[in-house]
Amino acid sequence: MTKIMAITNQKGGVGKTTTTVNLAASLATTGQRVLLIDLDPQGNATMGSGIEKRDLEITVYHVLLGKKTVAEARKSSEVGKYDVLPANRDLAGAEVELVDVPHRETRLRDALQAVGSDYDYILIDCPPALNLLTLNGLCAAKTVMIPMQCEYYALEGLSDLVNTIRKVRANLNPVLEIEGLLRTMFDPRNTLAQQVSDQLQEHFGDKVYRTVIPRNIRLAEAPSYGVPVLYHDKLSKGTQAYLALASELLNTAAKPVSA
Repeated sequence: MTKIMAITNQKGGVGKTTTTVNLAASLATTGQRVLLIDLDPQGNATMGSGIEKRDLEITVYHVLLGKKTVAEARKSSEVGKYDVLPANRDLAGAEVELVDVPHRETRLRDALQAVGSDYDYILIDCPPALNLLTLNGLCAAKTVMIPMQCEYYALEGLSDLVNTIRKVRANLNPVLEIEGLLRTMFDPRNTLAQQVSDQLQEHFGDKVYRTVIPRNIRLAEAPSYGVPVLYHDKLSKGTQAYLALASELLNTAAKPVSA
């Protein structure tokens, strides 16, 4: 069965796109068939997968509006060994154009039904806001991965996000569950980071991934080369962390629990 996972956090700059791109590449190295969906008008996941967003004639924008199918819009990431449903700035207009469209929150879910059997994993990179694009991602997904930095304000933001997931499950997607919380940009020398990490583990238990993504210069550099970090520096700590996360997903996948 295809696992559809939204990678989201209403707070920006927490590593959502970095996680989506590098987890997709890491899963692909194990032979998993992966589709990455870029739902952010900035198109960073598209660029980080080695696809030039400015050259695209068909994107996820056209899929959401029903003008093209996923099969027609998807591209192959040659550097990452996975498929991409790409995005560019055209996507910014989708929210306005979808306002009067029937079932506007489930456009992505409906479009994915035709290609679900083509993939083992579908990873959705959501924008850092609770908007119609994010709602499409949450309605299409079965689980949610929440990347977050271990800092004070992250805990408050996490509470808001959990409430959002509850509302989406109650009103739009009854099967939606939290897959897990991923600690990103982690510096073990930072006392506050360690304290927040301990609090997360205390409150969420096994829903906090054992894998921790460290602050790593190679992770920051890789997007400028248009490649996942695995193909920028395979021995870096960032690469090893995302390979470990993929392994954790595949081998120890904790059962989702209610938000």
